[in-house]
Amino acid sequence: MDPAAWTADLLAARMGDMAALERVLRRSRQDLRRYAEYHCEINDVEDAVQDSLFTVSRKLGDLRQLELFASWLFRIVKRECNRYKRATRALLRAPLTEDIAGPHHPETKGLAHDLAKVMRMLPAHYRQILLLRDLEGHSIEELAGELALTTQAAKARLHRARSLAREYLEA
Repeated sequence: MDPAAWTADLLAARMGDMAALERVLRRSRQDLRRYAEYHCEINDVEDAVQDSLFTVSRKLGDLRQLELFASWLFRIVKRECNRYKRATRALLRAPLTEDIAGPHHPETKGLAHDLAKVMRMLPAHYRQILLLRDLEGHSIEELAGELALTTQAAKARLHRARSLAREYLEA
C-alpha cells in the first residue's frame, strides 16, 4: 500500500470509517505481532496483539498526529506485554491451591478427571480466569479488577479460555 493510501485510510478510520479501520488493523497486525514476539512471553503474544488492536480501534479517534501512529501502536502493545508479565508474576507468587478434584477423593474417570486434565493443560492466565469465574463465582467486573483488565478484555479472555478448554475436551 502506498503512503498516500495509508494516510487516507488512517484519516478515514479516525473519522469512523469501519472499512478503513479494518484495513488499518489488518495491515498493522503483522507488525504488532512481530513486536509482541520480542516483548511478550510466547503464550501472551496473541492476547497482547488482540488487546492492542481492540484499544487501537477504540482510541484511534483520540490520536492527534497521524504521523505518530506507528510509535503509538508499538507503545500500546508493549504496555499490554508488560501487563501480561505482571499478571504472570503475580500468579507465580500466589500460593498453590488444592488439586481440582480434591485432596482425598481424586476422580480417575469421568468428567471430573477430564476437567482436571484440561485445567492442567491450559496456560496459567486462562486457568486463573476460569477458576475465578466458574469456581469462585466472581462477576466480570470483579475479574477485571482483580486481573487489572478492562471488562471487555476480561470477557474476551474468559471466552478464549472456555473455547480452548472445549477444544481440549473434544480432542
